[in-house]
Amino acid sequence: MRFLDSAGDDWQLHEPGATPAPRRALLELQAWRALDAVQRERLLREAEVGLLLPNDVDVEALQPDLPHLRLLALQFPRWTDGRAYTQARLLRLRLRFPGEIRGVGQVLVDMVLPMARSGFDSAALREDQDPRAARRALEFFPGHYQVDARRPWAPHAPAAFLPAH
Repeated sequence: MRFLDSAGDDWQLHEPGATPAPRRALLELQAWRALDAVQRERLLREAEVGLLLPNDVDVEALQPDLPHLRLLALQFPRWTDGRAYTQARLLRLRLRFPGEIRGVGQVLVDMVLPMARSGFDSAALREDQDPRAARRALEFFPGHYQVDARRPWAPHAPAAFLPAH
């Protein structure tokens, strides 16, 4: 998992109609939905496109758009609100989204392990969080019995729980 700060992020929030589009344009969901087919095609020709998604959005409704998107930034409005974990898991396992899934908002070090296990690739940590501590948090547990979005079978699961070959 990568940890980003604002200086190291090449995705730029883009307001449709502003020209030129940045090389990597991040749009709010409402702005993406407001574009007509011609505007979407033009934007997709000019830039890589990502969406900033609230955590109450039904990601399955985005299925027709997913092949065109390179980044989905899932919001954690509060660290106690875990709906973005479910969104990430659905995107990875059910919808097979191959692009980057990023956690944004109130992302704390304590959240990075479940984020990684549910399919996130990157996180923009809250400013008071230490990226070194986040990297260490990913190494706390060397194995898991449960499956996760990155590995369909847990490598340390007892043999009784692994599929027969």
